This record gives sequence, C-alpha cells and structure tokens, in this order.
Amino acid sequence: MAQLLKALLSVSEKSANIARLWRQEETLFQMLIEEKTGMDKNKKFVQDFKTLADVLIQEVIKHDVGQKFPELKSYIGGEESNKFENGLGETIIVEVCKTKQETAGLLYHILDHSEVAAQLLADVIHQDVVIEDAAAETVTVNIATEAMGIWIDPIDSTNQYIKGKTDVIPIDGIYPYGLKSALVLIGVYDRNTGDPVIGIINEPFYQQDCKTLQWRGHYYWGISYNGTNISSVPRPEPQPSISVVLSSSENENTKQSLSCLCGRKMYYACGAGYKFLCLLTGHVDTYVFSEDTTFKWDSCAPHAILKALGGGILDLAGSLKTKGKQHAELPELKYNKPIQGAMGANQWANQGGLIAFVYRSHAEVILNVLDQVSIN
Repeated sequence: MAQLLKALLSVSEKSANIARLWRQEETLFQMLIEEKTGMDKNKKFVQDFKTLADVLIQEVIKHDVGQKFPELKSYIGGEESNKFENGLGETIIVEVCKTKQETAGLLYHILDHSEVAAQLLADVIHQDVVIEDAAAETVTVNIATEAMGIWIDPIDSTNQYIKGKTDVIPIDGIYPYGLKSALVLIGVYDRNTGDPVIGIINEPFYQQDCKTLQWRGHYYWGISYNGTNISSVPRPEPQPSISVVLSSSENENTKQSLSCLCGRKMYYACGAGYKFLCLLTGHVDTYVFSEDTTFKWDSCAPHAILKALGGGILDLAGSLKTKGKQHAELPELKYNKPIQGAMGANQWANQGGLIAFVYRSHAEVILNVLDQVSIN
C-alpha cells in the first residue's frame, strides 16, 4: 500500500506541474483548447472544453502507474479521450513515449510544430518526481492491487482552469469560482465491491507567491480498506448548524429547501472536486447535487478520503427511496459497474445525484428535508 500510495502521490504532483506549466505559457494555452462534442460532451455545459493539459496528465498517470504496477494498467480509466486535434487539423493519439526525445517528437506535431514548447513539456513529463511524506511511509496495510481499478480526473473544473481567474474573493473560505477550483483527482477502487479504497486530491493552485506570481500546490490523501482508515487531513469538527455547498445550477426546489435548513450557511462553488474538498477542509458539512452530471472520476478520490474520515457519499435518489425502510442501508456510490444502456461518458455518471458528508447525522437531516419536496 505504501508503494502504491507514494507512486500515486508522485504522479499527482507531476500532473500538477504540467497544469501549472500550462498556465505560465498563456499563448500556448490559448492554442490548445478543443471543444468536446458528441458523447464526450458534458450536457451540463453549453460549451465543455478539454485541453491538451487534461489529456497529457491522464496519459502521464496511466504511463507512470502502469510502469510500476503493470497489473493495474488495463484498469485505469478517466474523463478524457487520448485523441487530440491540433491547429493544423491533424488528429493525433496522445501518449507518453519510451524516451523524452520520442515524446517531444510527438508533441511537436500536436503543438503546431513548436519545438520549444514540445521540449518544455517533454522535460516535465519525463522528470522524476519524488514525494517525501512521512505519514505515507508508515502505511503498512496490504492491498491486492490485482483487484483494483483507478479513476482519474486530470483537471477537474476544466472551464475554470481555462478562464484562470485568480482575483476571486472567498466567502467564508470558499471560492465560488476561479483557478483555485481546478484539481487533479486520482481514486483507487476495488473492482469486486466497487468501494473506494485510496483517494488523492492535488491542488495545483493552492497558493501564489505575490512577488514571482508562481504557484505552489498542496495535496490530500486518504485510505479506507479492510477496516483501516488513514488520512493526511484530520476529521473536521462538526459545527452547531449544518452548512452545505451546491452548484449554482442546482434546481430551485433543492435550493429553497436547503436554504430553509442552512440559512446563510448555504454556499455555491464550481467543480465537483472542489466542493468535495470544501468538506475535507471543514468549510462545510455537506455537499448536495441532485443532477446526474458528476461522474465516477469526480467522486472516487474524495469518496475514499471521506470514508477514511468516517464520512461517505450517498446515492441521493437511492437513499430517498430507501429512507424509512426498516434495517435498510443507505446506498453509497460504487465505482465498478457502468449504467446499462448508457453510452459514452454517461455510462459512468452518478445517475441519482449525491450527498457527501463527514458526519452521517448531517446527511440524514438533509435527506429528511429533501424527502418533503420534489427535487427533480
């Protein structure tokens, strides 16, 4: 477990380096935006973009983890396709090659024949990143990696990453939008049970140096496996009254019901990953989303960390149906089975919505409130 955790932490930091590099090269960044279409398009947005940064990060994670753990290579999935169209209209398969020179050559064709940019990226992709984490070193739990799978969201909140707003004022510590909501999410799950096992959230844009304007990151991890629960973050203390974070697109019935419950402690933020992070850092008690436009790669990593803290993520629709039935367990999200009949990204949607929590009692109060109204 310690070796897998260290490998995932290292590749999450390499991914954060790629994300930061992209923001520093603004002209290059503007060249490399491609609109998603068809079944890859998230129906929540009028325009949903992917960047080469997204694709590269996903392929770097697949490559680096697959090299160290070959048994996982065929079970690493994520949000992005590895096909990318450059400004010359050429469709190219993005991958990490055996050598830095080969990767630079591939990137040269993707980057509209920019040799300098290709070499700069290849240097970052092939660098060795070593994470020194004393707590991770002490993990002694054994994990059957041959039975595991991995979900990746290479840059969650891509739209906010593209816009790159850095002058956003937080409300009670929560950033409603902006670059801060762009995160790298890596979640490990048990392919037999569907349960989340390891979660890593890397925050590439954690803090900016006011003089150099360079960003430094921060990461969070958690393990929940066979009765062992370990996390890099302490369990937040419960607050006297319940607070919740929502998407601004949440339906009005849900907003009104939770407003009556939470009052001024109802917040809005962008990015599913960032809203989960608001729970882990103690800024809110719950995250509610009633729609079906979050996916397994959004929730797997934070779910594992929440479980390590004694919390979880419930299937909202399933829990409302189950609520009140004697001895019935409230269903949590699972990660190993696609939705039958769905196509493309939609087969991995969290179809019934979700409630994320640190303390189960908070989730039960939310369910009692939402049970009184139609939220769809």
